[in-house]
Formats: sequence, C-alpha cells, structure tokens
Amino acid sequence: MAFIGLPEISIAFICFLIFHFLTNKKPHESFPRNWPFLGMLPGLIAAVPRIYDWNAELLEYSNMTFISKGIWFAGMDVLVTADPDNIRHIMSSNFRNYPKGPEFKEMFDALGDGIFNVDSELWEDLRKSFQAVLHHQGFQRFTFRTSMDRIKKGLVPFLDHAARAKMVVDIQDVLERYSFDAMLISCTGYDPGTLSIEMPEVEFYRAFDDFEEAIIYRHFKPRILWKLQNWLGLGIEKKMTRARATFDRICAEHISAKRKEMVSSGQHHSFGPETCADVLTCFMNMDRTKYKLLNPNDDEFLRDTMLTFMTAGRGTGSIIARFLWFLSKHPRVLTKIRQEMKEKLPPRTRSGDDDDGLPFDPMELKKLVYLHAALSESLRLYPPVPFERKSPVEPDVLPSGHRVAANSKIVFPIYALGRMKRVWGEDALEFKPERWISETGRLKQEPPSKFFVFNAGPRTCLGKDMAYTQFKTLLVEILQNYDIHVVEGQRADCIISTVLRVKDGLKVTVTKRSPA
Repeated sequence: MAFIGLPEISIAFICFLIFHFLTNKKPHESFPRNWPFLGMLPGLIAAVPRIYDWNAELLEYSNMTFISKGIWFAGMDVLVTADPDNIRHIMSSNFRNYPKGPEFKEMFDALGDGIFNVDSELWEDLRKSFQAVLHHQGFQRFTFRTSMDRIKKGLVPFLDHAARAKMVVDIQDVLERYSFDAMLISCTGYDPGTLSIEMPEVEFYRAFDDFEEAIIYRHFKPRILWKLQNWLGLGIEKKMTRARATFDRICAEHISAKRKEMVSSGQHHSFGPETCADVLTCFMNMDRTKYKLLNPNDDEFLRDTMLTFMTAGRGTGSIIARFLWFLSKHPRVLTKIRQEMKEKLPPRTRSGDDDDGLPFDPMELKKLVYLHAALSESLRLYPPVPFERKSPVEPDVLPSGHRVAANSKIVFPIYALGRMKRVWGEDALEFKPERWISETGRLKQEPPSKFFVFNAGPRTCLGKDMAYTQFKTLLVEILQNYDIHVVEGQRADCIISTVLRVKDGLKVTVTKRSPA
C-alpha cells in the first residue's frame, strides 16, 4: 500500500501555488494579488502607508466597486464600493436591509447604545430626541455662545501668545483642543480648559485618541483576534480598555454633578427655552412619555448620549487644520474668502455684541457663499470620517450588479468617493471651490450619495448645519485676525484612523493681522 509522503505534498503545494499565480490574473497592476489562504492581505499590508489613495486608485480602475479577499475562513472578505448608485440603494432605497448590525455595535462597544450604534425602534427614538435637542432654540443659542466664548477665552489668547513668541505650533492640536472644550461645555456646561497657553494633558481628551486608534485596528484584524486581545488586555486593546474606563468614570462624574446642579436650581422636568442649554440638561428635562424606549433619567443612556455628542465633534480640529493647509497652497482662494467677509459681514461681526447679547447673528454666516463652497471642497477631498461600513440582513443585488450575501461586509470609502473622476470629473483631484457655486452665484446642492461626508438617507447627519456654522465661526475669527503660515516643506499625509487627521500634526507660525 503506497503512502503519500511529505515530499509529494510539498511538490503538489508548490504546483498549486504556481498554477494559482499564472491563472489568477490581476485586472490592473496596482491590484493586490489574491494569494491562497492569505487572500489579498499581503498587498493590503504593503499599501498601509498610503491606504486611502491606494484604495481610490483600485476603485477608479474597477468601475468603482471591487471585492477585497481576506484570509480564508476568517470572514474578512469585503465588497468595497464608491458607486453613488450603490450608496443610494443601501442608504435610502433598501435602508431597512442594511442596519448597523451587532458586529458594528460590538466593534464600537465603548459608545454603548448611542445613536451611532443602534437600529430599529431604539434608533428612531434616539433620532427623534436628538432632533428635539438640536433644533431647540435654547440649545442652539447656548452652543453658539459656547463657541464664541471658547474662541475669545481660549483660541485668541493662545494665537496671540504664539504670534508674540514667534512659536511653531501644531494648529491641528490647538483646534482639536478648542473643539473638545466647546463640545464638553455644550454637553455638560463644564470647561475642562484643554486649550490654554500651558497646553495641559487632559485624561478625557487623550482617551478619545486611544479609542480611535484601537477602533481602526479592529477593522483590519479578524474578530476573534481583537476579542482575545481585549480579554487578555494585550496590545492596542489595552488602550481601548483604559479609554473605556475613563469614559465611564468621567461621564458618571459629570452626570452626577449635573443632577445635583439641577436639583439645587429647581430646573427639573422643564424643556423650556431657559432650561434646555447643555446636552445633559436638555435630556434630563425631556418629556419621557414621548419615547417608547428611552429613559432620559437613566445613567447609561446619559453616558452614551454624552459620548455620542463628543465623538460627533471630534473631526472639527482636523477639518479646519486641513482647510488652512489648502489655503496655504491656494492664496487666491484665501484672498476671495477675506474679500467676501469684508463685503458681506457687518462691522459688529468683528467687534462688540449685538442687541441680543450675541457677538453677531449666526444667520449672517449664510451670506458667506464662497467660504461655504471652499469648506465643502475641502471636505470632499478630506472627509472627517474616511469610510463607512454596512452589512445586509438579507441577500441583495446592488445596482452595479454585484450580489451580496446576508451578513457580508460592505465598505464605502468616503475618501475615495470624493476623488472619483467618474463622479466628479477629470479635475476630481483639484481643489476648486467654484465647482460648488452655480452661474447665478448660489450654492450647488450635491446628492448625499455623491457628497457622502454627512451620511445619506434616514441616517443623514442631524448636525450638518450646526457643523458648518461652527466651521465658519472659527474661520471668520482666524482669517480676519491672523495669518497662518504653514512650515515650509511639511508633508500633510493622513494618519490611519477613524477620524482623518493630519499625520504628525500641521506645524505653523502665526502672525497678527492689522485691523481692517
């Protein structure tokens, strides 16, 4: 009886590899080879330093959709699509078939049952409650005042100091600290003082950095591996465990302090204009009878809601830093923005308060059409969140003709979508604010499936208008009063993260401008 020995097995395996190598043709030289057992993992690892641009190239060569093959039997195959028709189908037309799902919630477990993580009736309740808060005049006024106060007492003193001292500063870190302070005040009424001349270390602030770093690695690892690391407290998962403990402790402290404050001030159970200011106050005073599944008095609900708002504001610093980088490369655009501010904003915008107690009416910012267009162009090329993922409950066929199985993985590379020539034209890689302005001088509205920065369909971002208001408020102050000089020769590559930040920060010097 003959037995097959190790030499025969080795020869057979080598022959299999050679056959696979010769017959597995790549659609383009940039495509990773689909290896036995390892799938496309070797090519993916090699491309990590420029993963976002590499992904955009693959999509351009593959008619905007391709299947990334992962390690065999690890459940890591992913359909990657930047096709607006597919996005519209998934996010709108067949929305019910594409929930966030349990795997997404497990991956972002530190956010608990926040609106980013949940589906069905709980999501509907949360969305309705968030709409009530975001559209409440008391909250809007408080948030705008908070932004202006943080600019006046945090950002301006720091920039003045940097200008006097002729310092080289990381403007991304400065702006991220500003937005963190503004968001925490908007959530709790408490100012952590993250942005100051001393630039202190703040535990809560750094916990979000650790959280984002761990999350991105979870996207590239087999689920069983990161779950094991989390259980054992090893590697990057150790940072996630530490960040979650920080979230739990600090949120509990703020919630407890807010309850005591509300009881002592007699503001309980009133959703009026004077008693809906910060997020915690608004939700604690909310009429719970209007919602099936929400208990605004529950500590876990308040913790998850607070973290949701804090996470939503995380991209502001990197967005404005990237925008300032674009302006350094396109002085013509900067000149046009400053001219528009001079012509369309009244003098009270630049000094003093209006009759309503605000430094100026935020509605006046809507006049800044060219600034809005330039911001949209910057967001198109560098969205704050570089990708979104979905998973179908039932099998489906996408408009592109691709079949997707139940529970399979689908990724929308938002960064790549903004660079597709098939979507944005041959000049897709150019920074051109004019593409957002019509012949009549009005802003063009692109469909969310094309400009996916603020999501699409029923999950479209509720805070889009508030975000643009915050961006413009910041930029009016900075561009009217300071010249920001990007350090010569500095690269502005992207860090691999769930928030698209400038790698190693954006180093600049600051010069104070003379009053106009």
